[in-house]
Amino acid sequence: MQLDAIDQKILSLIQKDATIPVATLAAHVGLSPSPCWRRVQRLEEAGVIRSRVALLDPEKLNVKVTVFVAIRTNQHELGWLEAFAKAVADMPEVVEFYRMSGEIDYLMRVVVPDIAAYDMFYKRLVARVSLVDVSSSFAMETIKYTTVLPVTYAK
Repeated sequence: MQLDAIDQKILSLIQKDATIPVATLAAHVGLSPSPCWRRVQRLEEAGVIRSRVALLDPEKLNVKVTVFVAIRTNQHELGWLEAFAKAVADMPEVVEFYRMSGEIDYLMRVVVPDIAAYDMFYKRLVARVSLVDVSSSFAMETIKYTTVLPVTYAK
């Protein structure tokens, strides 16, 4: 799907506020509401817009501790990976989960209220899956956090 400058503007604006009224969005991108809405629908149908969500405040939900969990394993069979992915999918504390290249096999971002809650999470994790090494790093401060993706690279 080709994205032109107007599509990019639409995407930039709705990433910052998915509740923006179509009329306001249209005015910002220089279209009337109907063509603007058709573009939004086309972007949704093409899967460029995957979802519209609400971003919640971790402090107010008492999950203010962020832990980056680096995992190494000696298991590289597909069945093990599927079991691992299923176990992690059932753990709401895991908000991001990646298979990596290099020294680390998997990386997770976990949010919990405190270190004790992380310890309980860790015990549940290792009880479900055989792992060679688990290394946890606690974020001391959030310097930058955004869900806004750069749209200028889109073709």
